[in-house]
Amino acid sequence: MALPNQQPVDYPSFKLVLVGDGGTGKTTFVKRHLTGEFERRYEPTIGVEVHPLDFHTNCGKIRFNCWDTAGQERFGGLRDGYYVNGQCAIIMFDVTARLTYKNVPTWHKDVFRVCQNIPIVLCGNKVDVKSRQVKAKMVTFHRKKNLQYYEISAKSNYNFEKPFLYLAKKLAGDMNIYFVESPALAPPEVSIDLEAQKLLEAEMAAAAAQPLPDDDEEFM
Repeated sequence: MALPNQQPVDYPSFKLVLVGDGGTGKTTFVKRHLTGEFERRYEPTIGVEVHPLDFHTNCGKIRFNCWDTAGQERFGGLRDGYYVNGQCAIIMFDVTARLTYKNVPTWHKDVFRVCQNIPIVLCGNKVDVKSRQVKAKMVTFHRKKNLQYYEISAKSNYNFEKPFLYLAKKLAGDMNIYFVESPALAPPEVSIDLEAQKLLEAEMAAAAAQPLPDDDEEFM
């Protein structure tokens, strides 16, 4: 879905809606991708920045027109216009703020109401921060709704490409798609302890083998 003044491209492009509480790092995440930063468009009627993010796959080039809410979250009624014609979505929360995870079901419900069964990735951002509040084993919402989940760190570029690659595979209906070159990213602002993150992901894998908690238990 092209915006005014935005040239259509001759390769597959998809509207990606990026949602989540304010302050979870959504804008930082999309701005890591430098090519998108230079083509930013602003659509004032719905208050959203659109970043065209291009990736090179083994099947050719692909573009995600990433619709990033620009501070409009608090005006609930305006969100529906932002989701219309969305073809995929990323829901983001901050692992250092429990409330942002508690609100994930609301964001999912909003997206689903307008877009129905589009591919959705849940992302837990800021895993580079030591004071983590949402433990890996607490993250179960994606299992209930059959979403893909990734731990990411926008500031360190950790797992930056994984949500986009997963969505590309789902949209193309081909799980053999892969990126043939890394996106040109802004240099990382922080470093991440990869060993500690591996331990967390092992803990998450172990938690995935456990029965799902009751809804009331999930957000304790």
